[in-house]
Amino acid sequence: MSKTNPDPRAPEQVAPALGILGLLTLALPPLFWAGNFIVARAARAEVPPFALSYGRWLIAGLVLLPFAWRAIGRDWPVYRRHWKRVVALAVPGVLAFNSLVYLGLQQTAATNGMLLNSTIPVLILVLGAIFWRQPLNLGQIAGLMVSTFGVGVVILHGEWSRLVALEVSQGDLIIFAAMVCWAIYTMGLRFFPAEVNRIGFLEVQIAVTLVLLLPFLIWEIASGRTPSWSAEAVGALIYVGIVPSILAYLLYMRGVAVAGPARAGMAIHLLPVYGAVLSSIFLGEHLQAYHAVGFAAILAGILVAGRASRSR
Repeated sequence: MSKTNPDPRAPEQVAPALGILGLLTLALPPLFWAGNFIVARAARAEVPPFALSYGRWLIAGLVLLPFAWRAIGRDWPVYRRHWKRVVALAVPGVLAFNSLVYLGLQQTAATNGMLLNSTIPVLILVLGAIFWRQPLNLGQIAGLMVSTFGVGVVILHGEWSRLVALEVSQGDLIIFAAMVCWAIYTMGLRFFPAEVNRIGFLEVQIAVTLVLLLPFLIWEIASGRTPSWSAEAVGALIYVGIVPSILAYLLYMRGVAVAGPARAGMAIHLLPVYGAVLSSIFLGEHLQAYHAVGFAAILAGILVAGRASRSR
């Protein structure tokens, strides 16, 4: 008697079990990214925001160059043909996102910044509807409303009277703008040729960023804000240049390959959990009730909108 053919849908219904290495591959990138927020907040008096951003990408670019230059040479005709898209992606995704995060962390707690990081999936849905005419169903709209409520709770620090008095944290608004930039970058990646080597592509974006970021760095230095070059400042630059910029990126790519994009994407929501612990240990920040309410609402909205997206 012949064997029954397996259900062709089974690979999508039952995800393969992950070993310890697989779990670490998913768990480490959000930990490293949470460390980026902690280090930037802790070093805010030692390294100004544009110096931190420039130093980060200068270090990352130098480390990546030996691994990227062959791929860049091979794909150079593509970069030359699509140079406008390269610049259009590098500006929001590499230059603006990181610089705005570091600028915002000068004025707000790292915990708030990491909670706002969880709004990116929601912002992607909103931008897709506005600029790419992707329709939203009722479930997605409901999820967006719940997440927007959560964002409001975080930005207003749980005090709605601040909205009436227009007392909104400027640092929170700057970081929220950074999240909008990352959502734009994520959507824009769809329009760049997929066959281009991603490490080489990152290196090219870093090069564009270093050129465009230089005037901001010069302005910051001219205004009297220079790095202290203390051990703490150098350590901060080395960390942000290697750990969240390279190690987290490579591990995340590996996680997507091993566990699939869905589980790898969900692992990013560990970032505010790690952040709460690290902020308490290294920065003396403590979770407030509005942090818990805001994060619960943001995550609930993402889950509702995600379920509605899959049902479509």
